[in-house]
Amino acid sequence: MNNTPDQTPPVEEEVVYFDELDLVDELLDALDDMGFEVCTPIQAQAIPPSLEGRDVLAVAQTGTGKTAAFLLPILDKLTREPVKKVNTIILEPTRELAMQVDRQLEGFSFYTPASSIAIYGGRDGHSMARESKALKTGAPIVVATPGRLIAHLDLGYADLSEVHHLVLDEADRMLDMGFVNDMMKIINLLPKDKLQILFYSATMPTKIRKFSREILKDPVEISIAISKPAEKIDQKAFDVADWAKISLIEHILKDKQDLERILIFCGRKKTVRDLTRRLQRKGHKAESVSSDLEQQEREDRLADFRSGKIPIVIATDVLSRGIHIDGIDLVINFDVPGDAEDYVHRIGRTARASAEGEAITLISREDRHRFKRIEELVDMKVRRIPLPDELGDAEPGQGGGGRDSGGRGRDGSGRGRGRGRGKKRSSGGRSQSSGGGSQSSDGPKGDGKPKKFGRRKPRQD
Repeated sequence: MNNTPDQTPPVEEEVVYFDELDLVDELLDALDDMGFEVCTPIQAQAIPPSLEGRDVLAVAQTGTGKTAAFLLPILDKLTREPVKKVNTIILEPTRELAMQVDRQLEGFSFYTPASSIAIYGGRDGHSMARESKALKTGAPIVVATPGRLIAHLDLGYADLSEVHHLVLDEADRMLDMGFVNDMMKIINLLPKDKLQILFYSATMPTKIRKFSREILKDPVEISIAISKPAEKIDQKAFDVADWAKISLIEHILKDKQDLERILIFCGRKKTVRDLTRRLQRKGHKAESVSSDLEQQEREDRLADFRSGKIPIVIATDVLSRGIHIDGIDLVINFDVPGDAEDYVHRIGRTARASAEGEAITLISREDRHRFKRIEELVDMKVRRIPLPDELGDAEPGQGGGGRDSGGRGRDGSGRGRGRGRGKKRSSGGRSQSSGGGSQSSDGPKGDGKPKKFGRRKPRQD
């Protein structure tokens, strides 16, 4: 097997329209309905070789349009040659990403005969039965987390003999989360002679390149430049124990009372609620925004944030992408995001429209490794700020007999924190570190049924 990538030469960012690509009219009609006319660079470079059946090795982040880059060629083939058995498997590291891809399928495939099933854990007790029924009766596109799919495959009723396409999305993240054995088990169950693999990763460290060489054949290699934070963002960080974070936030806000808009990101909805209540008790005009709210409530609070009626918003990563509010003066990362890319999206909410901005991150001991990855991604060492005198003993690992090691301790409100950072359930019952992210706390729950799609207008990524 020839595993040497076919290096695609660098190309200038010329404008490529979707109707210039060899896509079926059904897809072009759906794209036109959604207002998608011009390809992003990853779409322009990845769709043509994917349509030709080539394996693709692409370095591209969320936000570049990569989801459409791998979905459109697959939908094109399923429209030209409709099937009933499982034809495509798309693996995602988290249930939120699986749901996101499944939702985007709804819009792209509106005029096509394609249908799909989203398979992931964390739902009601009947979801496994609904998923197994869909796999038995046929679902051309399966969007799944690795562990949950393995749980079905181990029971022996899924027919994978007609799988022609495998998408590994966020492959580096899946390896970091320990899914390498699951991925290899799934790959080994697929027919090798007719399998096309579309391999997408936000980064390409040595272990990812080695893994890609083991599974890809004669791949086209594409690399899209990794986005960096705006230069006008003043990035800084505190090394601080978890128990002292809320007190540190209060100290920071005392010095920022002249700022009009402050956005604070937390990894979990419970943290959002606790911090919001604490700041409100201290007299701050603060409100929370998470997936617990109805859409209209979110929009109302964001409108108040834009107008200045609410100067402080505490949110999960539901606001890290897609929020367009000029004039956000300060972004605070109460928790270090689990994905380095999410850091770029979070702090990118400030310094918009040529304005200057500030980003502050609170780093606990267990977050140091994650923040190191962030610094590698943004290619800079973020400046550390000394803790205020009243929190001088609150550096991670210092004082209080290990208050930052996951045992009982103070959170600034006089109550015990319990066990520190939590764990989230992954698909198939595996335990994955939440990494301070909102991966299992936000997003609607699907019903597990294969569906013929209705019209939606999702973002490209």
